[in-house]
Amino acid sequence: MPSHWLSLAVWVPIVAGLIVLAVGDRNPREARAISLLGALVGFLVTIPLVTGFQTGTSAMQFVELVPWIPRFNVNYHLGVDGISVLFILLNSFITVLVVLAGWEVIRSRVAQYMAAFLVMSGLLNGSFAALDAVLFYVFFEATLIPMYLVIGVWGGPSRVYAAVKFFLYTLLGSLLMLIAFLYLYQKSGGSFSVLDYHKLPLPLNAQILLFIAFLMAFAVKVPMWPVHTWLPDAHVEAPTGGSAVLAAILLKLGAYGFVRFSLPILPDASHYLAGFMITLSLIAIIYIGLVALVQTDMKKLIAYSSISHMGFVTLGFFIFNAYGMEGGLVQMISHGFVSAALFLCVGVLYDRMHSRNIADYGGVVNTMPRFAALMMLFAMANCGLPATSGFVGEFMVIMGAMKFNFWIAFLAGTTLVFGAAYTLWMYKRVIFGELANRHVAELTDANTRELLVLGLLAIAVLWLGLHPAPFTEIMHASVNELLRHLAVSKL
Repeated sequence: MPSHWLSLAVWVPIVAGLIVLAVGDRNPREARAISLLGALVGFLVTIPLVTGFQTGTSAMQFVELVPWIPRFNVNYHLGVDGISVLFILLNSFITVLVVLAGWEVIRSRVAQYMAAFLVMSGLLNGSFAALDAVLFYVFFEATLIPMYLVIGVWGGPSRVYAAVKFFLYTLLGSLLMLIAFLYLYQKSGGSFSVLDYHKLPLPLNAQILLFIAFLMAFAVKVPMWPVHTWLPDAHVEAPTGGSAVLAAILLKLGAYGFVRFSLPILPDASHYLAGFMITLSLIAIIYIGLVALVQTDMKKLIAYSSISHMGFVTLGFFIFNAYGMEGGLVQMISHGFVSAALFLCVGVLYDRMHSRNIADYGGVVNTMPRFAALMMLFAMANCGLPATSGFVGEFMVIMGAMKFNFWIAFLAGTTLVFGAAYTLWMYKRVIFGELANRHVAELTDANTRELLVLGLLAIAVLWLGLHPAPFTEIMHASVNELLRHLAVSKL
């Protein structure tokens, strides 16, 4: 009997979101309670996906296949392998924390705010689980709508500009992906199954054109240099929860696209254009790291830091060895924890001071010692300190790069220097020193709710940093199969 855990992971948060919308703002307390319940149940139904996951096989698991539009051979086809299953768990976990983080902070349109995140959580899970090209495209595009609303309705002063820029950038890239899917549909004899495309014998010039079409969709989402300019605007204007989900999950969708579509479907083009992809990744790691150094706004600094760290992910994917590929995937999960935590930390300060400028702070440790201790852990993880999750992925990618080319590993390693420079310099100016002004002197330490959210993320960061084996064990077989497929094509 087929299991329906994946469908539950997709539809439980969406249905919960619709119930919250129906309840509306007549009773904000009730809306919050239903949202939290929906998010918790949504997280609990993803746990069997990991506990019941069979390691040692690269086959798709928990597969569900139901005809959807039979005339065009479009199916409701879900399934996960070692590459995608962890992102569904990560997404559902972050959703619970975002609902908690917005508990008292959001005062207007509470039900709509919570519903947007719940619906987005279900759509993101659908994107990670979809094995039908049309189904993936529908989920992939639909995630834009709740995020657009979150930035545009609850964002800062320039929220409409940031929301429109975010929407247009990501939409235009995705249209090329749709054209690529239609071409593959025709070439495969009328199949939209993603797994069927892995076996298609495509000529190199066709593969290169398809690769560029996918690159436009996924590079904007990651975002890779030079199509990254929407991200700092979106982060600065988005509310805290919006920034956390954007950094922790939405960016991962672009990187996931490379390992689910570009690499297995277009192996020859992936090898042919690897140098180009590595160059773009190194520019993101080094140049954007330097850009982060000169930021005066905490959110902008963390946003640029995200772009630099995601450069590590794409670098790991295109050096074609197990260390690099698994390191890239571990870095995606780690970045999900660390970036969400840092944005939530900025949110805690912003709720009290209504300022994100580094210059307005100083000496926060004197009034918020518990908060300062947690933020220190996340700052260290962002630098890649050993025993934190940030170290594991970066170390594996650098090891993989070393096997591929010493100078690429050397250049990638500069991120550890720049990352430490901008993160610790920000932390020092905000947290340490004498009390900078009267406003900082009046601050109160993080409350129980804030400590719970940050504490759970701290546990996740330390767990992945100290004992990454359970995570790498899950992805091992799928990564090896992908690399075998890539190696065969090269011959």
